[in-house]
Amino acid sequence: MALVGCIVFGSAALGCATYHDDLMRARAHYDANQHEKALALFRVLEPDIDSLSTGEQAQYAYLRGMTDYRLAGSSLTSNVTGGAADPKKAYRTNARHWLAIAAAIEKETPGGLTPEEKTRLTESLDDLNKDVYGGAESLEEDVKKDEKKPADGAATPPADASAAAPPGAPAAPPGAPMPAAPPAGSPK
Repeated sequence: MALVGCIVFGSAALGCATYHDDLMRARAHYDANQHEKALALFRVLEPDIDSLSTGEQAQYAYLRGMTDYRLAGSSLTSNVTGGAADPKKAYRTNARHWLAIAAAIEKETPGGLTPEEKTRLTESLDDLNKDVYGGAESLEEDVKKDEKKPADGAATPPADASAAAPPGAPAAPPGAPMPAAPPAGSPK
């Protein structure tokens, strides 16, 4: 019975070492700017991240997120934009997901990331969050749109009178006055 216990314990310890080794191999590829190879290892390791220590889980999430972040900015994705299968958008979405997980783990149990990694994590997440929440540029665009709206909130009449006509109705001649809107509360 003791022999069975030793075998089970030994194989469990060996399994953890394998996950740790996979993480270190992926990190070596990341450090060597071999992001495609790193991502392949991260994807293989993903189902087993619960076998890693909390610090290693923070490292995994950080490295996985930064790998996706760097792939989003690589020359491989720079020529392909838009559409349903936009690889740059997919990489940025995944990067935001994994970096947010790394930040949450680090906040809950500090010590898994170095100060440099924490700084890079914060800067990268700030950039990625602009995709979702927008940045100063989108705020400026919203202000410009609001400035164009009338103060009373009324809709601006179309420049072309024919644009106001319902489909199938004859168009008003050019220069004809616009019909008045029905009074509030009256049936349309």
